[in-house]
Amino acid sequence: MRALIQRVTSAQVHVDGELVGDCGAGVLILICAMQGDTDDLPAKLAAKIGKLRIFKDEDGRMNRSLSDIGGQALVVSQFTLAADTSRGNRPGFSQAAPPAEGERLYEAFAAEMAQIVPTQTGRFGADMAVSLTNDGPVTIWMDTDA
Repeated sequence: MRALIQRVTSAQVHVDGELVGDCGAGVLILICAMQGDTDDLPAKLAAKIGKLRIFKDEDGRMNRSLSDIGGQALVVSQFTLAADTSRGNRPGFSQAAPPAEGERLYEAFAAEMAQIVPTQTGRFGADMAVSLTNDGPVTIWMDTDA
């Protein structure tokens, strides 16, 4: 699985003008299931993100986790994280998991995050409008293959 984690003060996702998910202080997680991802990866990735020390402590150092601050998460599916830009100018997405598998792993990941912190989601496969207020900005890329 591949994730792009952004530390936010707030984030929202709309579908057809309707608010479908939001969060306050915490993280916006853009997530993509990849070809060959296994059922154990959503839990492993969620646990790692929950413990990732990217929030400031009393000395202003990034030393606190999402769990430590009582933060929230907004999880949004984004198959374009699987983009292969090695050939030409048009990205290929063949490394992304097939839609049914991608949706299953996305939902499993969101459920695992919800066991750690309050979590809301976007809508898999929908044309979503995501807005956020970056905090820092702090943006971390994670890949379970790395």
